[in-house]
Amino acid sequence: MNPSTSPALAVSLVDTPAALAALCARIARAPRIGLDTEFHTEKSYTPHLMVVQLLFDDGVAVVDPLALRDLRPLVDALAGARVVGHALASDLRILADAFETLPREVFDTQVAAAFVGYGISISLLDLVRELCGVTLRKSQTVSDWSTRPFTPKQVEYLVDDVRYLFSLEDTLRERLVARGRERWAQEEMPALVELRTYRSDPRRLYQRVSGNARMNRRELGILNELAQLRDRYARERNIPLKYVLPDDVMAGLVQLRPKSVDELSQLRRIDAGTRRNLGERIVEAVQRGEAIDEDELPPRAPKPLGPQREALVSTMAVLVSALAAENDLPMTLLLPRAALERIAREAPQTAEALGDVVNLTSWRRQLVVDPLWDLLTGESVLRVYGYREAEPRTTIERLGPMSTASGSAAG
Repeated sequence: MNPSTSPALAVSLVDTPAALAALCARIARAPRIGLDTEFHTEKSYTPHLMVVQLLFDDGVAVVDPLALRDLRPLVDALAGARVVGHALASDLRILADAFETLPREVFDTQVAAAFVGYGISISLLDLVRELCGVTLRKSQTVSDWSTRPFTPKQVEYLVDDVRYLFSLEDTLRERLVARGRERWAQEEMPALVELRTYRSDPRRLYQRVSGNARMNRRELGILNELAQLRDRYARERNIPLKYVLPDDVMAGLVQLRPKSVDELSQLRRIDAGTRRNLGERIVEAVQRGEAIDEDELPPRAPKPLGPQREALVSTMAVLVSALAAENDLPMTLLLPRAALERIAREAPQTAEALGDVVNLTSWRRQLVVDPLWDLLTGESVLRVYGYREAEPRTTIERLGPMSTASGSAAG
């Protein structure tokens, strides 16, 4: 590895326990750490961590997980750090899965960018070009990160992925403050360092199996026990779920409800190896599903909303979209369709209850609740202006007393 990729930024390779210990001490002293990872996801349940890049004020450290037998010291050091990264969820998920430890605080430049008008999923390349005036060379996007030693182009790529993180944070913070949205962005960051963000609810694993919508509650109970077995087995061996039991085989097992391992031979896609390794556990999972009390069975998927409530969801979506456009925010960041469907189903009867139903954060309540409540209760309308001039804009207008009365009479 070259000692540096540019005169101003020293690069060090961390591939020995001594170097790792020195790095951990460096992390403890640093006010903030830039973080990125490279990993492979093929043929595994959890990603194989291949490289960790860390940015400091005075350089970049490239950590080689393949050369280090234990990364726990690094993870523990990061647990006390304030970390900056771009689209951090995928990087943090690896730490959550493998070590159940996350940094104490993070600043995600992709999340922050959404609040200053760059959309919900702007890439690092585009954000660096927009805010730093630099075009990154992404020549190693599909590089094999398991090969050693790193090539000069790989090193350049690894460093570029963290080089501009502090500059991005500083610029984005300035823009957030200028728009009065720093607190909004701050409300989104804590969820990234909560372990539950990266945990699947074991009571709801059946929802990840295709075909579950056609099953009754007893069948869903059996399916969920099978899904839990599949998940445990895949995690133990670090192989993809589909390599254990594909979704269509799971559905077939629910219909078959085998009472013995021999009965598994009725499903042609369960081979002898699967029957030998998993057969008894499959039968036991089916038995557990059949024994679940009626009150404890999983709920079925909600019934279709019906034409009127679907129309209501569409109407609310127009309003939310208009609010998002007015505030230069992505609509899905403001309120996703699932939240609108829940409002349509439950029909909360106060503005406060409306915000509670979908568990809105304070900044979302500030933007959404009152306009949405006024629309739902007939106190406001949506209007389109500028269409004939080919510059359409959707606005929300509150009705006066006479307008409301005439609207009621006309109805």
